[in-house]
Amino acid sequence: MAISFSDYLMQITDNPMLLITSILTMAVILVNGWTDAPNAIATCVSTRSISAKSAIVMAAIFNFLGVLLMTVINANVAQTIYNMVDFGGNSYDALVALCAALFAIVIWATAAWWFGIPTSESHALIAGISGAAIALHNGLQGINGSEWIKVLYGLGLSTFLGFTLGWIVVRMVEIIFRSMSRMKANILFTNAQVASGAAMAFMHGAQDGQKFMGVFMLGIYLAGGQANVTTFQIPLWMMILCSAIMGIGTSIGGYRIIKSVGMDMCRLQKYQGFSADMAAATCLFISSMTGIPVSTTHTKTTAIMGVGAARRFSSVNWGIVGEMVMTWILTFPGCGIIGYLMAKLFINIF
Repeated sequence: MAISFSDYLMQITDNPMLLITSILTMAVILVNGWTDAPNAIATCVSTRSISAKSAIVMAAIFNFLGVLLMTVINANVAQTIYNMVDFGGNSYDALVALCAALFAIVIWATAAWWFGIPTSESHALIAGISGAAIALHNGLQGINGSEWIKVLYGLGLSTFLGFTLGWIVVRMVEIIFRSMSRMKANILFTNAQVASGAAMAFMHGAQDGQKFMGVFMLGIYLAGGQANVTTFQIPLWMMILCSAIMGIGTSIGGYRIIKSVGMDMCRLQKYQGFSADMAAATCLFISSMTGIPVSTTHTKTTAIMGVGAARRFSSVNWGIVGEMVMTWILTFPGCGIIGYLMAKLFINIF
């Protein structure tokens, strides 16, 4: 099923709940721009291969291209998120629960951003809607286990493959370019860093853009009283809208995360930044093609850890890493509980 932009505008005018749902969904996408999208460009900015402003513009463009092209090729990630929980039954209560989940995600992500900790919006999204589904059904029957298991696969994939590929890629780069002069290497990898940063932004759009569009489509169908839609087609206007909002979020709030990921965790040279980007982008590509929702934050930061560890383990600021890991661990129960409580509260109020 597909929906045109004119039909969507007409529905918003006639249905205040759809308007509220859309605002909350766009707020979550905006916060994703604060917290997740900056990871894609953190390394190329920190190595001074490109200015922050130029990198943000580049990220906005390639986020959109990632959303557009990957959705045309393979929309499995969006379908996975859409079918992860069962918001069926009473469509009004389901929509209220979804709004509560989105509100919980905004609270969680904004708090993490305030402290400059790169939290995973992917996992916050999954935890929030899962907590709301449990509240809606008063039990686990609202959780689709076969789709949820993909999240666990993604968690392992983004952690292990990100670190391993980071270590392997930087070692290969060091071997291949060991005879090149430092001046030539800096020129080469300055340009290569921009290209790899664009690749990361592209894959961020391919992964995270699909996740949030899946939730956007869920909200539209619930607002229309259609609680049992299982397949859908993502319209072009939604891709453009989500990409634009994500780019705005990156431009107004991404600098703290750029500093935490690109500078505080490990000081990288240009060739190391390139290696981290290529390793993370490869991992995200594999995940997107297989329909496994992974965290851009996990993938990028573990790739940076792998690159740093290839030089020596002490080159990684493990204190910063510890803060990130603690945030990752707390995201599922923390955002899930907030989603559950917000859903119970919203259902009772509305």
